[in-house]
Amino acid sequence: MALCYRGTWIFLLLTSSLILAEGGKILVVPQDGSHWLSMRPVVEKLQQKGHEVVVLVPSTSLYMKSKEPQNYTVKVYPIPYTDEYLGEVLKTYVNAHFVEQSVLNVVLTSYQSTIEISSVFFTNCKSLLRNEELMQYLKEGKFDVIFTDPILMCGPLVAEYLSIPSVYFLRGFPCGMDSAATQCPSPPSYVPRLFLDNSDSMTFSQRVKNMLVHLLELFYCKPLYVNFEELAYEVFKKKVTATELLSRGSFWLMRYDFVFELPRPVMPNMAFIGGINCAIELGFKLFRVWISSLNFSLGFCVPTFQCSFGSLV
Repeated sequence: MALCYRGTWIFLLLTSSLILAEGGKILVVPQDGSHWLSMRPVVEKLQQKGHEVVVLVPSTSLYMKSKEPQNYTVKVYPIPYTDEYLGEVLKTYVNAHFVEQSVLNVVLTSYQSTIEISSVFFTNCKSLLRNEELMQYLKEGKFDVIFTDPILMCGPLVAEYLSIPSVYFLRGFPCGMDSAATQCPSPPSYVPRLFLDNSDSMTFSQRVKNMLVHLLELFYCKPLYVNFEELAYEVFKKKVTATELLSRGSFWLMRYDFVFELPRPVMPNMAFIGGINCAIELGFKLFRVWISSLNFSLGFCVPTFQCSFGSLV
């Protein structure tokens, strides 16, 4: 009998806690392209669960349209370029990554196009942080957390500015910055580097090449985020690196798992959510037009483009 009464009290206590529970205020700082197509269903589900969600959207974007049907609040901020300009930049980016060419040209053109497109999205972040009216609104909004894709650092910058915790939603980072930010072990002898196509079981010569590429990362990754570091200095009046900003993240939702990725060490505040990358097929209509204009065959990859694995397109 005593056990029965105890169970009843526990049930009543849990029920009352659910009644008193309230949703939080979530600020969403997304990244355009397929990053947003992956994030949008999560944002919609957060709203349905009773949270108050506010999404920051630039006036010019690929998929983040303020007039599309939604059940969350959208705050639009102006940026100084047109849809046509963004389309041309992205087309150059697509050409650099999908046109068949030598390995050296792949590395060089991919790197240059990535620098160019990151500078475009840097303009978005600069416009946001310099929008005094909107930033004042965010300050007064008393948000509980920022939900962001941190690949181009705007979300971490806003989180630092507002002094609130952040949850990252991402596919990965170049040059192992995610490992550096979370202090994950990432030994070059075992963790393959980009462009080499090595496995986690390498020969001695492959390990040497892997180490050389790891050393090069110290130089060729710096230009990707130097503008954001300068903007951080302008906003915070102190020098802060991109890795330091990333390290402020409270929790990392990683959009992959070890089915497609080589196993590597991770930290306790990282969770793997795998197949959430899939997006609505209609979202890639423009992308298919560009792919069809490239005049080459993608072979077995063509049917899978309705699922994005975290690229900007």
